[in-house]
Amino acid sequence: MNAVAQVAKFRPQDANPFPAMGRFGIVLAALMLVAWQQVAPARAEPSHGIAMHGRPALPADFTHLPYANPDAPKGGAIRYGVIGNFVSLNQFIVKAASSSARGIWDSVAGLNVFEPLLHRSRDEPFTLYGLLAETVETDAARTFVEFHLREQARFADGAPVTPEDVLFSIRLLGEKGRPFYRSRWGKIASAEKVGERGVRFTFNEKADRELPLLLGMMPIFPKHAIDEATFDQTTLKPMFGSGPYTITDVRPGERIEFTLRDDYWAKDLPVKRGFDNFGTIRFEYFRTQNTLFEGFKKGLFDVYFEGDPQHWQNAYDFPAAADGRIVREGFARRTPSPMLGFVFNTRRPPFDDIDVRKGLAMAFDFEWVNRNLFGDAYTRTASFWHGSILSSAGVAADEREHALLAPFPGRVDEAIMDGTYRMPRTDASGADRSVQRRALGHFKAAGYQLKDNRLVSADGQPLSFEVMTQSKDGERLALAWQRHLAPLGVELNIRGVDATQFESRRQSYEFDVVLMTYSASLSPGAEQIWRWGSRARDIEGTFNLAGIADPAVDAAIDAMLAAKESEDFIAAIRVLDRLLISGQYLLPLYHLGETWVAHSSRLAGPADTPLYGVQFPTWWDRDAQ
Repeated sequence: MNAVAQVAKFRPQDANPFPAMGRFGIVLAALMLVAWQQVAPARAEPSHGIAMHGRPALPADFTHLPYANPDAPKGGAIRYGVIGNFVSLNQFIVKAASSSARGIWDSVAGLNVFEPLLHRSRDEPFTLYGLLAETVETDAARTFVEFHLREQARFADGAPVTPEDVLFSIRLLGEKGRPFYRSRWGKIASAEKVGERGVRFTFNEKADRELPLLLGMMPIFPKHAIDEATFDQTTLKPMFGSGPYTITDVRPGERIEFTLRDDYWAKDLPVKRGFDNFGTIRFEYFRTQNTLFEGFKKGLFDVYFEGDPQHWQNAYDFPAAADGRIVREGFARRTPSPMLGFVFNTRRPPFDDIDVRKGLAMAFDFEWVNRNLFGDAYTRTASFWHGSILSSAGVAADEREHALLAPFPGRVDEAIMDGTYRMPRTDASGADRSVQRRALGHFKAAGYQLKDNRLVSADGQPLSFEVMTQSKDGERLALAWQRHLAPLGVELNIRGVDATQFESRRQSYEFDVVLMTYSASLSPGAEQIWRWGSRARDIEGTFNLAGIADPAVDAAIDAMLAAKESEDFIAAIRVLDRLLISGQYLLPLYHLGETWVAHSSRLAGPADTPLYGVQFPTWWDRDAQ
């Protein structure tokens, strides 16, 4: 053992840890102790919250989140309509990743059945406040995180939430959950109970600064009510957790309903005041977009999310909308716009050739589509973080970005690096000759040439591919693209599939091109690994649909996760953005400047919309007053 290690174990009762050295030993020990304290990681005090960068905006004694109404009435109902089917109530496993019932752990309707240790504020980029955990503690380097559970936290059956439940849940998800849960588990060196209600996770060298927050956001299960042996299998048996609702009605493929608990333990916590106001939450399932809207018109559910400008302008002439029973609202979004696009599966030829991808993307006449299908209502999406400080579009790379890309010379197109890159603009005719010639140039660079009005490779194989869709809207976009590619000799085929087949093929990467929306936030983190990282390329069920395996992309994600200062974080995200744009992994489409929602006039929400947009868990039923 070295001397520094000896000093680290020094106890007050040890008058002289170096007795053979007399007084000199005491002085030496004191000097070494000071030196050790200077290099030892600083331990933070337990806190009511944690932020990815900086400090939480709200003080420890806050009374409610600013976008919630603490006086909202309880009762009534909200009914959502969704397209698809469900085969399981367990959405945390690969087998039911996108075919599980909505509403249990839901980005729109709330975390209704299971709860995390910490509750995310939707009015800050990435800040969490105590829920199941009363406090959270970590050091400056974030080499560990410790949670202290609230004494009053209870599951729906009345059993207390214990450290054993937390340790069980994190391990179970790490061993049998979806890939991103397993990734988090792989970054933990040790997990242990601390005292009566504490749990501590110590991290290994794979960890990053986001990990304490990600662990704080994982669902916590009741150990005594979970069959570990069958956890990774689909099930329609209702599960329960510590959340505000229990599952009270399950009709496979048709409906799932949740009922508010009278004895919900956290209803008076500051992070929960003004939340969970509906007496019941119901999800009604429909097969197609058309039947979904018809169901809304008939009053079968209460909330309809609109994404089609022409439909928004022209389709709301039915009686309920005319007499005020249905209200249409637009909610401003202050976060990056989501990226909607046709994703190329680069695991398959010819999409492994970047010139083919460039040619296919260039041939899509966005101006024609926007004018003829949407009345010029949309804006072309130019970045994976469009409209935010994280976007690289129109911004020249700074010194930090150049340093990050130095090991990968030439990896990003020069115009994308200096901020002058623009996606091609057409004359909206659907047959802009100048853009078509540029697209043909890329196809020729990939080894294709026109013969008898068909693009063929050197060995005579035609350039053809299939777009997989599951909705009329997706099919309409694919048909437009088909129209634009036909004069260039490219054959585009469209395969419409139902929701179940779509998810099955998507998870196993059995497609050429698929329409996909990637959400965006001001706090991107480890989820980027599962969208773009090499390790996600060959793991079934990830969102790396493009099949990206690029060391430069991996390095950008690593730099993002390791960033301590906001400037370094922004630089890493912009580098990742430039790499994805330069790689032409998808054909970027469009976005709206706000979220359009049509809803029953019975529903009301707080006056203030938070940073991340409308939050239905804070809404209420007027009839409940």
